[in-house]
Amino acid sequence: MAKESMKAREVKRKKLGDLYAERREQLKKEGKWDELQKLPRNSSKVRQRNRCKLTGRPRGYMRTFGISRVTFREMAVNGLLPGVTKCSF
Repeated sequence: MAKESMKAREVKRKKLGDLYAERREQLKKEGKWDELQKLPRNSSKVRQRNRCKLTGRPRGYMRTFGISRVTFREMAVNGLLPGVTKCSF
């Protein structure tokens, strides 16, 4: 389980990214790189990290479900994901 501070930091980055998205795009089109550098660092989309919605795990993230591979496996075995079954031979 990720620390709550790490989860909160990602939420903050997401909010800043959404807030400055239009402005960043406009400055990039105009080529005003010096003004672009004055914006907050965390407003850049590159600094955002995909995390599991339940545990906050940053690695092994599955975009389709929004959860990590570990959580995905647990939920699939328990039948909590509709349409997902364990493959058996």
